[in-house]
Amino acid sequence: MSHAKPALLLLVHRIPYPPNKGDKIRSFNLMKALSAQYDIHLGCFIDDPFDQQYIPTLSQWCKTVFCINLNKWRAKLAGLSGFISNNAITLPYYYHAALASWVKQTVQAQHIQHVLVYSSSMAQYVDTTTYQQLIRVIDFVDIDSDKWRQYADKSTGIKRWFYQREARLLQQYETRVCQRFNASLFVSDDEASAFRCLVSPALHNRVHSVLNGVDTDFFSPTASFDAVNLPSHYIVFTGAMDYWANVDAVCWFCQNIWPSLKQRYPELHFLIVGGKPSSEVRALAQQLGVVVSGRVNDIRPYIAKARFAVAPMLIARGIQNKVLEAMSMNKAVVCSAMAMEGINAPLSPGAIVADGTEHFIQACITLLQQPLQHCDNRQWIIDNFTWQQTLTALPQFISGDSAI
Repeated sequence: MSHAKPALLLLVHRIPYPPNKGDKIRSFNLMKALSAQYDIHLGCFIDDPFDQQYIPTLSQWCKTVFCINLNKWRAKLAGLSGFISNNAITLPYYYHAALASWVKQTVQAQHIQHVLVYSSSMAQYVDTTTYQQLIRVIDFVDIDSDKWRQYADKSTGIKRWFYQREARLLQQYETRVCQRFNASLFVSDDEASAFRCLVSPALHNRVHSVLNGVDTDFFSPTASFDAVNLPSHYIVFTGAMDYWANVDAVCWFCQNIWPSLKQRYPELHFLIVGGKPSSEVRALAQQLGVVVSGRVNDIRPYIAKARFAVAPMLIARGIQNKVLEAMSMNKAVVCSAMAMEGINAPLSPGAIVADGTEHFIQACITLLQQPLQHCDNRQWIIDNFTWQQTLTALPQFISGDSAI
């Protein structure tokens, strides 16, 4: 007779399925791994109507599911209340009374003892004395407050003031959550170390890294996938194209790198592959040779046929899934130092870190002039970044064995 599994409350700011963008890839794999040991009760938001169709699929991993549609205009208005309460706007943006009510009922009805919160914005649902007896673990993923700080550094005027305010208040909240929760997880050793510098030494042993991984069977050069009609010579960038860091990266690339490459290699194309391209990204398609795909069913064909992948991130935290996926398909990559942070692959002809315009142009030209005869990127991923390897310690944190 099989024993009943303990119940786990999982709170995520975006539905963790399908795993088709950075945060959803991580939250899905955490959910999938924990479902082997726990009955998962999932509360989450849906910010893309396209994802509504996947709610029934979650029953493969979850005992119960409670989804709330995130109306962005309503959320933005709610976020402004942060100015009245002197809170980071991120918190009221992601607050919904119905979800708070569901959390309270679920904790009582399901005798919840274990909670995993994904991202700082969801901690508020269990960040009260009512829940202090539970084992509460937060996966910050990366330091959100530092992203706002980076945004501030790249902005001026009222935007700069607004972003600086959000960075300051969100960092205060992140610190408070770390004090109250049993364990705080981050996506890389670098990110965990950076966060330890922001909190008192007494909290350092509550801060841990759980690295991102990649599905090496799915992202494999030998995997079979549907053929796509593609240019014969192109380089590729993949990612959610409404995400500011990705928008910033491709705009910088098209302005500073692409004209030199296109002039030198007239047949070359640059493919920007990912859903919900912003107006700035769509405008890039006016440049000769730039193709903006929009949402695609499968990004693997686009990576597989590319000469190499680029990740010229100027704003970044944590580990870039786009780099892991390209490397898992044994594709050469040209990255900024920020994009390679946390992956730390040894520098090689197939894994080039290039910062600054001239360096990045030269790295691309090198790969275009001499196609690689041998690439070790996939082996590095297999040795270091399968989900089975990276999630080994996760159950210990959730059970409380490694927590304070």
